[in-house]
Amino acid sequence: MSASGTEVASGRETGKNTVPGPVLLLGAPGVGKGTQAKELVKLWGVPQISTGDLLRANVAQGTPLGRAAKEIMERGDLVPDSLVDDMVAVRLGQPDTARGYILDGFPRTLVQASWLDSRVAAQTGALAVVAVDIYLNYNELLRRITGRRNCPVCQAIYNVYANPPQREGFCDVEGAALIQRADDTEQVFEERMRAYQELTAPVVEHYREQGRFAEVDGNRPIAAITAGIVAAVDLLRRAA
Repeated sequence: MSASGTEVASGRETGKNTVPGPVLLLGAPGVGKGTQAKELVKLWGVPQISTGDLLRANVAQGTPLGRAAKEIMERGDLVPDSLVDDMVAVRLGQPDTARGYILDGFPRTLVQASWLDSRVAAQTGALAVVAVDIYLNYNELLRRITGRRNCPVCQAIYNVYANPPQREGFCDVEGAALIQRADDTEQVFEERMRAYQELTAPVVEHYREQGRFAEVDGNRPIAAITAGIVAAVDLLRRAA
């Protein structure tokens, strides 16, 4: 049974006694996956596992995997999936993942999804990975990305459409001129969306076909989206 396409408004009471298992958050650039991951970490008391964070931590700590990754990046090459998989495997072996974890940015491809499923299945009594996609239509995503402005002093984030500063172009707190990141343009956004859809569409179908996929409406307040994710995970676990 799949919860795909089914919006769940709220879930049963949950907290740090809940065992969510591995939860993969999916969503296009700008949809708010990072924000939701942090909310779920606070709610469930499980770690967020981000491949970007893992890569930076391994490089900073000078681990064997980090040194290998640093050499590759210094050559200007992309870190291969196999090396990322090894970092994830080490992280999943740490005690704080026993009740579950929030996956953010991994798996990005079908190959990584298959590797993760096999890794989880090899663990005695482990719950299978479930995937929840935070959905927003293209135009709303475009407004979020192209309307974003940052204060270079206090790092406050505004949006010219949804959360504009009191004085156009200037930070409410610091009075500094707001800036737009170089990659917050429509052209860059279109490229990121194209890459995301090409890579992630097979991952979505992989979990959908197995009845381990759900969608939640991302065009709502943060708390409502979190409640939708919790309810979706609960439904998927009950249906397993």
